[in-house]
Amino acid sequence: MPPLSVIVITRDAARHIAEALASVTWADEIVVVDSGSTDDTVEIVRHYTDRVVTHPWLGYGAQKNYATSLARHDWILSLDADERVPPALAEEIRELLRGEPPCRGYRIPRVTWHLGRWIRSTDWYPDFQLRLYDRRSARWATRRVHESVQVDGPVGYLRHELHHYPYCNLADHLATMDRYSRLAAQDLLEQGRRARLWDVALHPPAAFLRNYLLRGGFRDGLPGLIISAMNAYYVFLKFAKLWELQQAPRAE
Repeated sequence: MPPLSVIVITRDAARHIAEALASVTWADEIVVVDSGSTDDTVEIVRHYTDRVVTHPWLGYGAQKNYATSLARHDWILSLDADERVPPALAEEIRELLRGEPPCRGYRIPRVTWHLGRWIRSTDWYPDFQLRLYDRRSARWATRRVHESVQVDGPVGYLRHELHHYPYCNLADHLATMDRYSRLAAQDLLEQGRRARLWDVALHPPAAFLRNYLLRGGFRDGLPGLIISAMNAYYVFLKFAKLWELQQAPRAE
């Protein structure tokens, strides 16, 4: 029966971290890598594990690779501080690990709580995240944002949902979008992508139609409309910031 290590990276996560760690106390080990919290994050973490390390921020993927390297066990469950593993998912993972898992990694459907409800529409659902993996066959890509695990071998899917609580309000949502869109634009620039007029003009409305109509945002009422509009705005910000980065050499 393969033992399981849970890894979590944190910074100023005192609002969430206790509930996140409480949801995985059934695991064989919890490893937390903190990148210099100024709140009570580390003190809270020590109530759940003594495997807490302070390490300079490397970027999302690289920081998770570092946390993975500290684990004592090869099977890893990567959890963000604003996520929870509900009992049904915990039992599904335990059942999978009662034998030798046939796949080297597993995607988990993630459902987000926002604007007073679980959002099971738009691009947010089912938001499959590859979070359970054998580190001997998997490694996090080191992109700046929207990091993912690359697995050398077959990948399976779990059935039960991972719970996600990313925002406390719309202001928090907007602040996160501003930060992530900048990182995404930097990644795109390094990949050789360039923003054109049609990227800024056409991709955002297309994203809104996809989220609201094709992905069923209309079924979630006003929250679905707001999230569809916010997702479209994120696309606009990403390409607008990419265009801005393209202009930087001209301004020198």
